[in-house]
Amino acid sequence: MDNSNWIDRFMGLSQLKPELRERLTSRSKVVTLPANTVIFGPDKTPENLLLLLEGTVRVQQLSEGGREIVLYRVNAGESCVMTTACLLAYDDYSAEGITETEVVAAAIPRMVFEDLISTSETFRRFVFTAYSRRITDLFQVIEDIAFQRMDIRLAQRLLELSRDGDVIKSTHQKMAAELGTAREVISRQLQEFQRREWVAQSRGTITLLDRPSLARLAETAV
Repeated sequence: MDNSNWIDRFMGLSQLKPELRERLTSRSKVVTLPANTVIFGPDKTPENLLLLLEGTVRVQQLSEGGREIVLYRVNAGESCVMTTACLLAYDDYSAEGITETEVVAAAIPRMVFEDLISTSETFRRFVFTAYSRRITDLFQVIEDIAFQRMDIRLAQRLLELSRDGDVIKSTHQKMAAELGTAREVISRQLQEFQRREWVAQSRGTITLLDRPSLARLAETAV
């Protein structure tokens, strides 16, 4: 990928003045990372702000009990709010980011990030707009975990994952990480869905049998 044109894929950055665009592109680099790469982890200090051009990164955290909780995903056209927060606060990561697919990203070094955020209103607006949007998403995750019934959340997740067909490739452990709960809770709830003949299960696979019933549950108000 041409290192000179990636900036135009981000609306906020495409509005930078020509000299700032040149500074940003000439001092950054485009990197490609394979799937299942840990790109940051707890107690590590960020060296770059990654702006995703292609692929998906999963950001997750381990609870004190060793349970994985997926906080959010970073998709093409987005940046990682945790990296932004750590760069701004000169802090280490408290979670880990893992590439779910091959990822192509623009890596903006810390010095360039600090330079532009202190001198460019356009760059600051780009960074903090993305930051505020993701913080809102995180509050929604917290609200869902704290207040939403698990059967409703599981039904919603199954419907989301089955948009391309009724067969979902996932384990109970992965579903638990997505929903911020224990594997045993997911297993019990899926067994109940199976008892109702809403789903069928086999190793590593969940098949939706009664989408309308799952949809009615998913739309239930708490």
